[in-house]
Amino acid sequence: MSRIVAGPFNRVEGDLEITLDIAENKVVSAEVNSPLYRGFERILLGHKPMDALVYTPRICGICSVTQSVASARALADAMQLSMPLNGELCTNLVLANENITDLLTHFYLFFMPDFARDVYAQQDWFGEIHARFKSTSGTASAQMLPARADFLHLMGIMAGKWPHTLSLQPGGVAKAIEAKERIRLLAIIGSFKRFLETTLFGDELTTIAQLASEKDLWDWHEQQPWQSCDFRRFLHIARSLELQSLGRATDQLLSYGAYRINGKNLWKEGCVLGGTAVPLDTQDIMEDHAYSWMSEPEKSHFPAEGVTVPSLDNEAGYSWCKSPRLNQQVVEVGPLARQVINGHPLAKDLVSRNGANVLSRIVARLLEIAIVVPQMEQWVKQIDPGAPFCHHGEMPSEASGIGLVEAARGSLGHWLEVKQGKITNYQIIAPTSWNFSPRDLASQPGALEQAVVGAPVMDGEKTPVSVQHIVRSFDPCMACTVH
Repeated sequence: MSRIVAGPFNRVEGDLEITLDIAENKVVSAEVNSPLYRGFERILLGHKPMDALVYTPRICGICSVTQSVASARALADAMQLSMPLNGELCTNLVLANENITDLLTHFYLFFMPDFARDVYAQQDWFGEIHARFKSTSGTASAQMLPARADFLHLMGIMAGKWPHTLSLQPGGVAKAIEAKERIRLLAIIGSFKRFLETTLFGDELTTIAQLASEKDLWDWHEQQPWQSCDFRRFLHIARSLELQSLGRATDQLLSYGAYRINGKNLWKEGCVLGGTAVPLDTQDIMEDHAYSWMSEPEKSHFPAEGVTVPSLDNEAGYSWCKSPRLNQQVVEVGPLARQVINGHPLAKDLVSRNGANVLSRIVARLLEIAIVVPQMEQWVKQIDPGAPFCHHGEMPSEASGIGLVEAARGSLGHWLEVKQGKITNYQIIAPTSWNFSPRDLASQPGALEQAVVGAPVMDGEKTPVSVQHIVRSFDPCMACTVH
């Protein structure tokens, strides 16, 4: 048996290393290390509760809106404050704008360039993929980046700036939308929709959203040449490299639910444990520090009672990330989890056949783009410029609150405690904390640590390309992980 340290990984937000034990050219075990401590949970202590709206978006530069929404919801929960309909619609639009931008960026800039590596030079598809997706020189980024920039104009109109907008508030949004701005918003979404239908999917978004099985997916793929659009390019590669057999973890899934309107989510909350869909009970969420560089490695905490005291005294520690668990189980979060829990037939069929894997995770990401963008048009049309956009309230001197939201990468939770008008505890569990956690008190490896087991390793590889595909299928954000 040999051991290599893979990383640091490029095209990943933050720092990531993975120690791989290898035997017979396969990974047999792994330890995932988040090597940079940042300490936002400790920075927030002693601040006024509303200061969290300023600090938490700065946890991450690519999903700052999601952090803002989670923080605003925790504050609203503590204040017992509800949003008017306009506030919910605008929050959903701004959140979707960031999430969809994130999913698109992941596909074009983080995931697909790995297939333009010289290791695949002998594949019959390599010339096409190299010309299309090679980092800095591929034609895909030249088309995607202007479309992405234009789509983010929605953020400018609705939230003022990105990242780190201050428009999102516990009771709604600070920026009202005028009637003429609704027309502009619809034009922005319509232009982005045309890019998706001509370049990414080569078909109408409704057609992609309505694919109901793995057979439907491959039948659709065969309807046009594989070079006709970027989704088909990916599917051609996936079939060639058998990506459905790569990167399977626990098949246990979690979603907090997404895009709430009038008390109902567009996508349901819930979890899949032991192959069974069950309701989510947030009291089942715990964190421990058994293999983290934190104090109290022998204890497990509810998030609201969590402790973030860095310590290198834990000799078993190998990561700054804690180990969140649901009902003591390792779970996976992200677009695939959302779509399976919400009951989308394509996502459910893919997982039922081969589990959560590289192929099913990427398909779920693109499926969400096809579903959400038309929904954004409906949300814009529902905005009433003459109605309230924000409710206001007072923060009690003693309060607690929880803010749960779905980021592009999965389930994000903020837990807030206030005493004598100041923050006394603020705990965050980010999506990559779930997916890239170290082992726990029961020595269970985290989701990625399980997913890379069995990955093939070619002679001489220092950062195996198969491991890179698995890592990127989760789309890690290490800056969020160690917050």
